[in-house]
Amino acid sequence: MTKISPDIDETTLKESIVAVSADVSFAFDHFPKYKLGPDNQILEEPRGDENGPSLKEVVERETTQLSEQHKRLSVRDIASKFDKNLASAAKLADEAKLRKVASLEGHVLLKKLRDALESLRCCMDGRNKEDVEKAISMVEALAVKLTQKEGELIQEKFEVKKLANFLKQASEDAKKLVNQEKSFACAEIESARTVVQRFGEALDEQEKNPENSQKTQEVVELVEEVQEGRRIKLMHQPTKVMDMEHELRALRAQIREKSLFQAKLQKELAINKMAEENKSRVFGFHGSETLGSCLKLQPCSDNAPLLSKSLIQWYRISSDGNGREIISGANKTMYAPEPLDVGRVLQAEILSNGQKVSVTTANPIDSAAGLGSYVETLLRKSNSEFNVVISQINGQGHSSRSTHTFNIGKMRIKLCRGWITKSRENYSTSMLLCGARGQANAPAKSLFWQPRKGLSYVLTFESDKERNAAIMVARKHALDCKVMLGGADDEMHK
Repeated sequence: MTKISPDIDETTLKESIVAVSADVSFAFDHFPKYKLGPDNQILEEPRGDENGPSLKEVVERETTQLSEQHKRLSVRDIASKFDKNLASAAKLADEAKLRKVASLEGHVLLKKLRDALESLRCCMDGRNKEDVEKAISMVEALAVKLTQKEGELIQEKFEVKKLANFLKQASEDAKKLVNQEKSFACAEIESARTVVQRFGEALDEQEKNPENSQKTQEVVELVEEVQEGRRIKLMHQPTKVMDMEHELRALRAQIREKSLFQAKLQKELAINKMAEENKSRVFGFHGSETLGSCLKLQPCSDNAPLLSKSLIQWYRISSDGNGREIISGANKTMYAPEPLDVGRVLQAEILSNGQKVSVTTANPIDSAAGLGSYVETLLRKSNSEFNVVISQINGQGHSSRSTHTFNIGKMRIKLCRGWITKSRENYSTSMLLCGARGQANAPAKSLFWQPRKGLSYVLTFESDKERNAAIMVARKHALDCKVMLGGADDEMHK
């Protein structure tokens, strides 16, 4: 981006430059050349025998460049252009208002003319009446055209208003940009003015002392500052910035590849560790350790006791691994994790012939993909409805396979079939809601709901995603009513 500098009187700049005498002699008539070495070190190139430009010519060239910089386009020109466009848009808006007023007057005149012709038609007959009717039809046609013109006028007004808003915003942005560039340009000019003034002072001092052919320490420091400024400018060129961005992208890609490779290695190590442990295990889990799946106990050796003759109990292990919570009703070989199990490790304890065996999941239960956004969408509604089938009522199998509607509201839950309501209860401490933990045909899709004491249902949803979403939405609404909704012995965690 070309920086725009404000107008500054050239006489001020020229006054700050002290005249240099042509009789002054220097050890060299040009600045030493430098180049960037390794680690951005400034190295001096060997001096050649060729004659370069004199120091006076260098100062004059720098002065000329600064003068040309002052003659660039003023920031006020850009601001005035935006102001002119904004004034033009305001003028168009005023013209649109005048057209609207004229259109309203035209409607009034046409209505009066039509009423006059209608009254005249009642008094005429024969050919005169036909002429009056033609005149009325012409007035109606004019009214239609006027209405079309009004539509075009409204569209034009909308476009003009849109253009005015755009120009107004553009004008504000341009003013901000102009002010920012102006401050940058002023800072650069002040810095350049200081450098030129120091050049003049140094040359004036050398002119007063012609015997001293060596450069003073101040001139040497000044040259170093100029070289450092050029080096910084080179580092901030767009090409350098782009190269650095490409290098950062390459580094990010490498880090991403390393992370994926590390995750893959950790997964392989976990699988190998699990395989080693399974060799000595009596029982193991079959199924994915994610929400929406179903974990099933299965024997890992021929010497394993029969599960049908064993007592089974499922537990949740606390996050620190020091305690565990019993999952009430989960005493079968299969268990479908529910939202309360996410982030927790599950454990199944098998008791057979006086011997107790425990099986634990390798990792905490992971959440299902896309479940969080689905739940957020449902929470924006006042009611969430799901299609379910009643599998059990009060622990007994239900033969009917008709579809019911499970309605979860902010204050209550309702189960109905069409206009017939099976159950409708407000959130209370006697209400229970959790995943199905007993014997169910599809545990991952089933839900246990106790509206009140003495009445319970096992409902089967169309998918495991809807079942888990229903549990999460119901618990959120119940929490808003200051009710902790869960299983019989569940310890609820926020």
